[in-house]
Amino acid sequence: MRIGDRRRLRRDPLEYVEDLRRRSATEVIRLPGGGWCLGDPEPAQVLLRAREFNAGRSGFFGDLLPTRAVQVEVGHAVRDVLRARLPDYRAALTSAVAGLPSVSRWPAAGNRLVYRCLADLLLHPGTPAGTRRCADRAADVGVVFRASRVWRRARAEVARAKVIEALTEQVQHRRRHGVGEPRDVLDAVLGACPDDLADRTVARVHLTMFRAVAAPVAASLAWSVLLACLHHTAGSSWPWPADQIVREALRYRPIPWMLRRTVPRPTTFAGTCLRSGDLVSVSPHLLHHDPRRWTDPEVYRPERWAQSGGHGPYIPFGAGPFACPGASVAQTLVIEALAALAEGARLSVTGGDTRAVMSEGIVPRPFTLHRTRAERAPRHREEVSDHGRDAATRL
Repeated sequence: MRIGDRRRLRRDPLEYVEDLRRRSATEVIRLPGGGWCLGDPEPAQVLLRAREFNAGRSGFFGDLLPTRAVQVEVGHAVRDVLRARLPDYRAALTSAVAGLPSVSRWPAAGNRLVYRCLADLLLHPGTPAGTRRCADRAADVGVVFRASRVWRRARAEVARAKVIEALTEQVQHRRRHGVGEPRDVLDAVLGACPDDLADRTVARVHLTMFRAVAAPVAASLAWSVLLACLHHTAGSSWPWPADQIVREALRYRPIPWMLRRTVPRPTTFAGTCLRSGDLVSVSPHLLHHDPRRWTDPEVYRPERWAQSGGHGPYIPFGAGPFACPGASVAQTLVIEALAALAEGARLSVTGGDTRAVMSEGIVPRPFTLHRTRAERAPRHREEVSDHGRDAATRL
């Protein structure tokens, strides 16, 4: 990739990929860094769902897990324990939001809020204090939420080594004493992994899932807060239910940058000759902003989700065999957090910018959130949460 492409990608990655589509003569877009991107929803859906492009293991875990079946089992086990612990998460939100200052800097404050509410689900309260301190440190310095600066990433690598060491000791302890009904994500991972998988590898799988849960939820929450505030008058409460705000934020600014697949053998796809080993990608942003499939795709409009028409392909959590197994739970976690923030309060932002930043996904640029108590809440928390649970059930 040329220096000019790198600069444009850093400045505004979504505008960059939109410009590539505008300049491409075909629906198969050549990426400057190598590989291809599909601009048409129909071949994109084929790529994400067809067996020939989705065989074998998912690249999400790298070489940590031996088979696709084990990958699936780990994903489902983590999803199930998070779903079972949703009441604990809701209770943690009440305390965390009460402690949020009236003025906070996001997305960093959102990262801390989400981690605080998930901490006991990731490692249950009975876990040794030293291990939990290592996990807290990992969340603070950029292991869980990727640090933006190089020197901070170097510090994060030190914290990463320490948390893996602490988690490895915890895996050894739990294996010696046995694991019954899962109490946290580590129990879920340990129960789904083969018995002969090395303790350190299990610890690394847990850290992978730890990041996969916390980082997208925090980023989606930050986008939901930012976009809702920017598109509504600051002096009044939001007119949209929390689930509509979150679903529209996931459409307007989906977290995944590209969903990649490898071509298994030479083929012609959407009129383009591809070689074995070529990388072909789908951009959720391009599909979510396709005017042929969506009504007013460039407009942030949460109320569209109360309507039955005007919706195109919606893949904020992927699609096909490699889609996120915990999509509905992840969306519920975001909705519950947004509902807690908005309950009995008026939210506004300063310094907000809808341009994205690349950080293992699409995240917002820093902005300041102002949260003031409202004289009267527009709806009860239970009602907002019910919207979220109903939406998650529909997914």
